[in-house]
Amino acid sequence: MLERSELAENAINCLHDEQYDVPFNLQNLNHTNMLFMGGRNTESLNGHWNFAVDLLDTGLRQRWYDMKPMPAEQRIEPWDYDPYVGETIPVPSCWQMQKEKWYFFEGSAWYTKSWDYEEFGADERVFLRIGAAQYDCKVFLNGEFLGNHYGGSTPFFAEFTDKLNQGRNWIMCCVNNTRTLDRVPMRNTDWFNYGGIYRDIEIVRTPKEIIRDLHVYLVPNGQYNLVHVDVEVEGSQSEITFAIEELGINERLSIVDGKATIELSVEPELWSPESPKLYDVSATYGNDVVTDRIGFRQVEVKGTEIFVNGVNTFLRGISVHEDDKAIGKVVTPEDLKRRFQHAKELNCNYMRFAHYTHHEMATKMADELGFLIWAEIPVYWAIDFENPATYRDAENQLLEMIKRDRNRASIIMWSVGNENADTDARLEFMSGLVRTARDNDPCRLVSAACLVNHAKNKIEDRLAEHLDIIGINEYYGWYEEVFDDLIEIGENSNPGKPVVISETGADGFIGEGAPKTGFFSESYMTDVYKKQIEYLEKLDYIKGISPWILYEFRVERRQNMFQKGWNRKGLISNDKFTKKSHLRYLLTSITS
Repeated sequence: MLERSELAENAINCLHDEQYDVPFNLQNLNHTNMLFMGGRNTESLNGHWNFAVDLLDTGLRQRWYDMKPMPAEQRIEPWDYDPYVGETIPVPSCWQMQKEKWYFFEGSAWYTKSWDYEEFGADERVFLRIGAAQYDCKVFLNGEFLGNHYGGSTPFFAEFTDKLNQGRNWIMCCVNNTRTLDRVPMRNTDWFNYGGIYRDIEIVRTPKEIIRDLHVYLVPNGQYNLVHVDVEVEGSQSEITFAIEELGINERLSIVDGKATIELSVEPELWSPESPKLYDVSATYGNDVVTDRIGFRQVEVKGTEIFVNGVNTFLRGISVHEDDKAIGKVVTPEDLKRRFQHAKELNCNYMRFAHYTHHEMATKMADELGFLIWAEIPVYWAIDFENPATYRDAENQLLEMIKRDRNRASIIMWSVGNENADTDARLEFMSGLVRTARDNDPCRLVSAACLVNHAKNKIEDRLAEHLDIIGINEYYGWYEEVFDDLIEIGENSNPGKPVVISETGADGFIGEGAPKTGFFSESYMTDVYKKQIEYLEKLDYIKGISPWILYEFRVERRQNMFQKGWNRKGLISNDKFTKKSHLRYLLTSITS
């Protein structure tokens, strides 16, 4: 096709250059150009996009992004792919759920859509926002490469201002979900590697001078009487107005070097799981106005206790993945409502959002309903801890999660990793992430899901010194067959900090051919939980538990006759309806 055309420029490079991706891997679409979204008007680009999988990255080699719409009879070369006609795919979606032949596909895929632009006025900026795309997303506008984003679960922006045609414009995205050793997570994970643009994609229009970021929180001073406000702007104006009408606040803040800060003496009604009070806040900068609904609360650790607003709190929880039998990693409001309803039935006040940043609807719904949230990034298993590029990726995902969600009262802790071996490189890597979290958000705790030292049968991890809460993943009675070792760990350990059992459980298969006893039976699953509860409640430093997991979820690596590509530890089956019968009477016990 285009190997010998002017478009490809050089046949040798097009066919043989294995550095073809280097010019397209700037990772310049990152936390530094995020835009605060509260209250902004958007234009949805959801819907059907032209689509093609591209296993060999032919699109980058042949410059598909530079191809202009052209009738077939006018072409002087045969095209291998036409971005403008042919197969389509819905956005948002995971391509695995669209066709059986794409189920295990890992690689690049191209999305193309036209958008008709009409300028609303000279005082306008235009941004593309993608809620999440798995994993490397390259963005092109009318053939121009604007940049790429790394990370499969956080939002990113590409600015279109001064690059648009009046009328028709062509937006192209090349999305690649290949697992590699230097990404976050790396190649080996324990959840399904969905691909595609699976969250909303939209156009955002703003004035020329904008509010880039707004961070509002209750100062953690134990007095509950001081609200801190940080604002970041782009523009020439010298003032910004901040208001919380219900509290009688309407303040003018002076802008210095693009930023404004104020601390306001006020005594808001506190947000809590029992009374999730939220306030409407607004900030106005010239013609730009942003809003949010924010709750004010304080969370702290004293010794081995966790306090929310000064109240000693046990985290009665459940772990959750984003996964659906029909639509994969796509999240809908109905799915979230069901998730929170099931958590309420379990008597939960807390959820662990594993193992990546969940949809922003989830944290907003948690704010409204009064759930405490553990939010985390996928620094999972054997990350390339010695690679500076891997650290840059992890830190960017952490900052994007924090900047998107740090106004959410429900989130009480950021987690910087899960089940990583305690090495020097890992300690330096993850302690750096802890510092980043604290530097960018002083009103939350920091945690990680750590491993038990099995050689000593002891809760011992050098990272614990840097954490506020120690998460422990333990599967005694399942992966660790000698349950009495858990008793010994309890006797050997004196962590001096609160410990949350961030994972525990066992698989239980239901349906035709399900075993009645032994591994993968509901009765065995029940017995594991009984033993866990009976023992863990004796340890005074255990201050929370989030059993693994609410719903069964897909995973490539689990393929025995009972798993069949699913992790069966869900308390509820993958239909998100059928509760495992032997567990019904345990559900309140686990979280009481």
